[in-house]
Amino acid sequence: MSKLCKLNAGNIILIGMPGAGKSTVGVVLAKKLGYAFVDSDLVLQEREGRLLHEIIEERGTERFWEAEEEANLSIDAERTVIATGGSAVYGDRAMAYFRSIGTVVYLRLSCEAVADRLGDLNERGVTLREGQGLAELYAERVPLYEKYADCTVDCECLPIREIVERIVNNLPGNGRR
Repeated sequence: MSKLCKLNAGNIILIGMPGAGKSTVGVVLAKKLGYAFVDSDLVLQEREGRLLHEIIEERGTERFWEAEEEANLSIDAERTVIATGGSAVYGDRAMAYFRSIGTVVYLRLSCEAVADRLGDLNERGVTLREGQGLAELYAERVPLYEKYADCTVDCECLPIREIVERIVNNLPGNGRR
């Protein structure tokens, strides 16, 4: 971990690139802590009545981000692990809200590892600007993840259980700093 976690208001919000494991880690972490789990992509899909890639196709990237931010702002949670969409960091208001209700944990993964894990970016619901590739997207988002993170977990080559342990062991009250 490059930053120690400071648990704030009882929620844990996971951010990071698509394919970093936010949803998978989130479910396991929630079970380990006895927390609820919310996947903000599913909240958005439910609100819109469409899959992520359909929302992007219909609305375009910028309007997708607006809808995503509104969905994120609608999440009312306590003692919950929230897995965000990879583009959540484009919503300043939503990220400020998340930081006010919990600890934001950045699941860091190299661009190469992200590329290995992802299939078709469009089908996956990844927002790309015109002519943008994964490397450019990665370079654009990493500073935003770092800006909003209360703590960072390096996930390179680690199994899910180890990532969860690294998060849990760095929360206040667990005796490790």
